[in-house]
Amino acid sequence: MRPWSVPRLCYNPSETSMPNHSALFPRDFHKSFPVAVRGQGSWIFTSDGRKFLDAHGQAAVVNIGHGVPEIGRAMAAQASQIAFAQTSQFHTPVAEKLAARLLALAPPNFQNGGRVYFTSGGSEATETAIKLVRQYYLDKGLSERYRIISRRQSYHGSTLGAMTVSGNLMRRAPYQPMLAEWGHIAPCFCYHCPFERTFPDCHLACADDLETFLSGNGASCAANTAAAFIFEPVVGATLGAAVPPEGYAARIADICRRHGILLIADEVMTGIGRTGKLFAVQHWGVEPDIILTGKGIASGYAPLGAVLVAANVAEAFERSPRVFQHGFTYQSHPISAAAANAVLDYIEAHNLFARVSTASEALRAALAPLASHPHVGEIRGLGLLLGIEFVRDKLTRAPFEPSQAMGEKIRAAAMEEGVLTYPTQGCVDGARGDEILLAPPFIITPEESALISSALASALAKVFPS
Repeated sequence: MRPWSVPRLCYNPSETSMPNHSALFPRDFHKSFPVAVRGQGSWIFTSDGRKFLDAHGQAAVVNIGHGVPEIGRAMAAQASQIAFAQTSQFHTPVAEKLAARLLALAPPNFQNGGRVYFTSGGSEATETAIKLVRQYYLDKGLSERYRIISRRQSYHGSTLGAMTVSGNLMRRAPYQPMLAEWGHIAPCFCYHCPFERTFPDCHLACADDLETFLSGNGASCAANTAAAFIFEPVVGATLGAAVPPEGYAARIADICRRHGILLIADEVMTGIGRTGKLFAVQHWGVEPDIILTGKGIASGYAPLGAVLVAANVAEAFERSPRVFQHGFTYQSHPISAAAANAVLDYIEAHNLFARVSTASEALRAALAPLASHPHVGEIRGLGLLLGIEFVRDKLTRAPFEPSQAMGEKIRAAAMEEGVLTYPTQGCVDGARGDEILLAPPFIITPEESALISSALASALAKVFPS
């Protein structure tokens, strides 16, 4: 065989799961994966003739549903014009258009001077924000400022920089020697309050923990080294759609302003309408300095993320004589931008942002009977980002042991019923705490919501037989 010849693999696309001799490097070598061959609406079809209701939108990515032909046509049209132009030498109309649309939908401080930095996904968006914040302070002559503070049990991406600002112990553990420690404060998680208090008598102690950190003594928490605070307004996978109490986001924003540090809202999962507003911070009227988004921005039709930079931050870069020392080959990719513009067109044409609240009400109503199950601790969330936490003891909220993998068992049992959910573990302390996340497409129907509830009820009966 000539050295440039491509070897013929033995994989047959009609096989029902990824075989052991697959050339793909899988997420888990101990699982077999069904082969997805088609998507339509809220459903995914596999090569063996099965179909699955996509109740988590493939990790909160698929907002408009699968198989929308308009998106593919828009991508093909862009590819026929220009598929790629390197951003150190060119801009493209399609990326300019998308940036302007996002800023017009963002909080007021992003308009009239804000900018958008496009990436290939959420982790790259976090990585970009970290470097952007650092250079912002260098340009201001504050070279001692470098710390990006975050919360324990948070997750902001899989690159090493993003893992540094993430606070999820289980995800950090394998890479701990490679990660800097910039400081983490208490999570905002009322169901398992780290201060063992209840709202409103807690007086937002979890928010004031940022004040405590910034006001502390010692090199590890010196306020003059802090550069920014990053948080998910509604925590996605790591806390199962935990919604902050009223006043939390505003208190955090106020603390950041008083200490002169930037506020980064990680809306990779919550942005682009997932919670019922374009960005979740808009539920509380908060104006961050930077917003990260991804996932639903192109609804899975192309890889895309974005860093929205408020006018006050963008202006500092405009005045600086230095170039931002950062870049990705595929940033502002024209075909990805075309996909996102087409997704926004589709959302506007079908009024899908407004549909999120009514679809959420129907899904919550369908799930309500599950709340009485002795091992369902809480059903929580905002808009079409919902979490269900499973507990060993409902009265004490005690979690199952990690070895029992209850979230994964419920996911597998629900999949047997034809419904896809997203399991996570570690919401309580980094290791314990099982939940599943639901984030279906905005087009989900009441009948499909009923199917989700039915499948979960059957899954609970299998995992917890009487």
